[in-house]
Amino acid sequence: MIFSEAQLNALIATYFWPMVRISAMLLAAPLFSSRQVPARLRLVLMMMIAFLVAPTLPEMPPADVLSHSGLIIMLQQLLIGIMMGFILQMVFGALVFGGQVIAYSMGLGFASMVDPANGVQVPVVSQFYLILATLLFLIFNGHLHAIELVADSFVTMPVAMDGISRNNMLDLVAWGSRLFAGGLIIALPIVGAMLMVNMGMGVVMRAAPQLNIFSVGFPITMLLGFALIWVSLPNAMSVFTDLQDEAFQHLMQTLRIAR
Repeated sequence: MIFSEAQLNALIATYFWPMVRISAMLLAAPLFSSRQVPARLRLVLMMMIAFLVAPTLPEMPPADVLSHSGLIIMLQQLLIGIMMGFILQMVFGALVFGGQVIAYSMGLGFASMVDPANGVQVPVVSQFYLILATLLFLIFNGHLHAIELVADSFVTMPVAMDGISRNNMLDLVAWGSRLFAGGLIIALPIVGAMLMVNMGMGVVMRAAPQLNIFSVGFPITMLLGFALIWVSLPNAMSVFTDLQDEAFQHLMQTLRIAR
């Protein structure tokens, strides 16, 4: 069997372009990009999804993979995949931000541990929220929904030299404000309650100056902080699920996927 150069380029492009977009999404999306997931597993998953999706996709553009136009197409596929994973990553970032604010308000800012997903130091409260959010993400099949979106994106936003526009990038930057808004919604009830506790401790110190505030105040704020985290946990997870739904809706709107 003899293949011409054009046929060989077309065969390579059929699997290469989808592989670039899918791999970019897996490297940027939560859970898939975790350091606990081996690189070989990500590679196998990326290749398996690409080989399953490629035969059902529209015809690829007649561009050489190693040409100038091929480089532009590859950059567009990287941008699309990274955008999808980055939006989902910001949902988890809201929990990290909210957990940091809560930890600092209750005196646990010094208690940090390594986040296995990003390899950076985060407060233990943020790590606790991340573990619960990851379990909810798996329970609600968020990982399968992400894979479904990247597969459907090849139909609504096919492989071409144009893909992500300037307006899409501006919408992505604007949606990043949801990270801080979600984190504040999670942390605000606990921070407000801890503020009242600290004001009460200040009144006690004025009434009894001989009382050592450092030996009494820290245990009280920590115990009340843990109690408030337990009470507000359903609200925090509800905020996470709402942010997750908003992220998927924003992705479907950007990728022009109708559901």
